[in-house]
Amino acid sequence: MTDPAPAPLPITAYIRTLNEARMIADVVRAAGRVADEVVVVDSGSTDDTQVLAEAEGARVIHQDWLGNGYQKRVGEDAARHDWLLDLDSDEIVSAPLEAALRDVFAQGPTRTAYGVRLAFKPGGRPVLEKSFPTVRVKLYDRRAHRQPEHKVWDQLEGVTGAPVLPGYLIHHIYDDLAELVHKMNRGSSNRAENAKQRSVGQLRARVLIGFPIYFLRNYLYRGGWRAGTYGVALSAILSWSRWLRDVKQFDARTRS
Repeated sequence: MTDPAPAPLPITAYIRTLNEARMIADVVRAAGRVADEVVVVDSGSTDDTQVLAEAEGARVIHQDWLGNGYQKRVGEDAARHDWLLDLDSDEIVSAPLEAALRDVFAQGPTRTAYGVRLAFKPGGRPVLEKSFPTVRVKLYDRRAHRQPEHKVWDQLEGVTGAPVLPGYLIHHIYDDLAELVHKMNRGSSNRAENAKQRSVGQLRARVLIGFPIYFLRNYLYRGGWRAGTYGVALSAILSWSRWLRDVKQFDARTRS
């Protein structure tokens, strides 16, 4: 006789989607093991995203695309609980993170926001747990924090000192490097349009010397070297994406 599954926590996990049938069932299923409610904010999927999410117990609501931050606000407003878990449609709650979330609520939350590590999971490869660590504030109390009302920015602002939970979200960021290049190019355009305005001189310097600096940061400081030859390639693509933001800003500022 198997032990019953532990009760879900008073958390609403919300997820933005648009044609995410590839992973949405896995994402909702993992979130539902720990969160009492899973809300999917769908902006008009034409694949099986909505059907698959509902089959795993999610509540699906339709919202035409408003922009990154605005779309998350829809998820916040639709939630039944005040404690929210912000998930992307390719982020899986790992078993260690589930345990950490249960510990927080067993003892009672002592902060209004908590950071969560993201671990890359490239298609067909092991989780890169120790390479390219990224921390995002993913668990928070909406009575204290709200997502920005912005078309591009979609991370909580003004949250300092949030403790980072053990465990991690498994971020299935891409199937292959070609897909990653496409995503990084598209993302750099959005960020270039909305980034801090720098002088032409600053941008010129970044175009000239920025790439090797970004590469060394990704390869050495962020642990790309731990992933061997693959880590070199991944460090280069991530650095190229950051450098592209400078290039695109420079191009826009100097175009006649």
